[in-house]
Amino acid sequence: MTRIQKLEQEIRELAPGELATFRKWFEAYDSDQWDSQIEEDARTGKLDRLAQKALADHKAGKTSEI
Repeated sequence: MTRIQKLEQEIRELAPGELATFRKWFEAYDSDQWDSQIEEDARTGKLDRLAQKALADHKAGKTSEI
């Protein structure tokens, strides 16, 4: 059994309250990981091309207010 399979089994065996607590923790953890990745990508220039395209599209009138 792999480590992931063991985790899946453990999660399946959680009581409803424990599952709710785990879900809340994991959502916060996952969100923090996502934020860290976006910050790293922005810092290292991985998003520059997308930003330049968005600005060019805006200047070309290809955007609208939301």
